[in-house]
Amino acid sequence: MELPAIAAVVAGYLIGSIDFGVIIPRMRGVDIYAHGSGNPGTTNVLRSMGRKAAVLVMVGDMAKGCGAAAIGDLVGTEAVGFAAGFAAVLGHCFPIWHRFRGGKGVATAGGMMLWLEPILGVVLLAVWALLAFVAKRASLASLVVAIALVPGVLVFDHRGWSVVWSAATAALVVVRHHENIRRLVRGAEHRIEA
Repeated sequence: MELPAIAAVVAGYLIGSIDFGVIIPRMRGVDIYAHGSGNPGTTNVLRSMGRKAAVLVMVGDMAKGCGAAAIGDLVGTEAVGFAAGFAAVLGHCFPIWHRFRGGKGVATAGGMMLWLEPILGVVLLAVWALLAFVAKRASLASLVVAIALVPGVLVFDHRGWSVVWSAATAALVVVRHHENIRRLVRGAEHRIEA
């Protein structure tokens, strides 16, 4: 990997570490770690602070995934875009600016795909929204979309390292949902109420 590509991946991680799920609540005097599930993600912000704050968090988190992927794609290749996008998701999950206590990476991964494969990104976003609305469980929607990511990337004819970084992104999102998976299996997962 050449120096510009390495710089793009590092920048992706640092951009991903800007956690809007922490910043937006803090601007309103709320420590999101002390509310609801304690997770600094869109769903917990929705439950704790309402729709407007949750939308701001989601848009911010998607923008950083999109921005990181764009930097990688523009300074390197498509594969570097996927690598920088993965780095942003990693930064979101383990943010250096927030003591490595981050969210689950779904919106950031969505933003990555909106840049690298816009049609797939829009389809995955629509599937997520539909499943979240019908099932009333954001985690279920997130897991389905994460599992669909690699097949989707293959359908749109991406190959090689692009697929590897997509798979790493999907795997990270799934692993970050391990507690949700346990609750889903037990039938005890939290519903979206707001």
